[in-house]
Amino acid sequence: MITLKWIPLLLILPLPWLLRALLPRAQSQDSGLLRVPFFRDLNDMANRRDRNRRGGSRGQRLLLLLIWILLVVAAAGPQYIGEPVSISAKARDLMLAVDVSESMRVQDLQLKGEQVDRLTVVKNVLDDFIARRQHDRMGLILFGSKAYLQTPLTFDRKTLQQLLHEAAIGIAGRRTAIGDAVGLALKRLQDRPSESKVLILLTDGKNSAGEIEPLQAAELAAQKGLTIYTIGVGADSLITPGLLGTGIGARRLNPSADLDEETLQAMAQVTGGQYFRAKSTESLKNIYSRLDRLETTDADAETFRPIKALFHYPLGLALVLTMAMALHTVLRSYGGHWQVQRRSRNAREGVEP
Repeated sequence: MITLKWIPLLLILPLPWLLRALLPRAQSQDSGLLRVPFFRDLNDMANRRDRNRRGGSRGQRLLLLLIWILLVVAAAGPQYIGEPVSISAKARDLMLAVDVSESMRVQDLQLKGEQVDRLTVVKNVLDDFIARRQHDRMGLILFGSKAYLQTPLTFDRKTLQQLLHEAAIGIAGRRTAIGDAVGLALKRLQDRPSESKVLILLTDGKNSAGEIEPLQAAELAAQKGLTIYTIGVGADSLITPGLLGTGIGARRLNPSADLDEETLQAMAQVTGGQYFRAKSTESLKNIYSRLDRLETTDADAETFRPIKALFHYPLGLALVLTMAMALHTVLRSYGGHWQVQRRSRNAREGVEP
């Protein structure tokens, strides 16, 4: 159905008539005198214009009245309220914490046959994971030297995906504050039912910044009923290219040497979650597929009615009518000016009109 958001605004509809009745009329200041040789012609043309104006003024007043009504209706906020839509009563509150520290720039993973950095792979895999969680509230935390809430809990998966793709390496600092990320997630989830709160934390390093130690944050999370699933991402072997691509001087490195798996395992264990190790893009996809099969829990059923704003329709129509009336006035004035010039020229040349 169509309703008005601010119905009391309709009370200003009679405002133009009230102003016309209460305010004094403007005094005419016409005092000029112009002598022209073709006064009779001008007088006849003015009389015809007055007759046309009296005939057209009635239509003009009606048009102005219509424009005023359209503007008031637009200001009153017309909106369409759809049928009630029920949100599934089985859902989880999932908070995603993604490491965006400088170490995520390491290009030790492959995506579609190309060597890419870790964050690019995480974005690609998380994009599908978010799309599948249709009935869950999801939020996003980005952490580096500090932890920041990128997206609060929401059902809007498209916005969540967009903000995830906009995340850049180093946006939160070069180091890694795992404990702060857990603390921020706990703060955002503390008012939710304990059996439905889940944090999925992904990192490629160890805690090197922040105000709270990861294990302390995990113990506090366990007391508040927050389950933490931790993911360590990064390959365990990377061959550096040799001299001029010949293989001479090539070395095999462990790009995940700084990954603190022991702490991540302890964090998951103390909260009743699990620790996963993602050494490739495929293994990361499998991990999120397993997480996608988490059992849903009963939550309070919610119902909402979709609302679509309609104010732009009367506002647009009022704009079109105003422009049409202004264009008509300009063309009429231009036509009258052209006739005056023609009569003046004829008078100077002695030509009969």
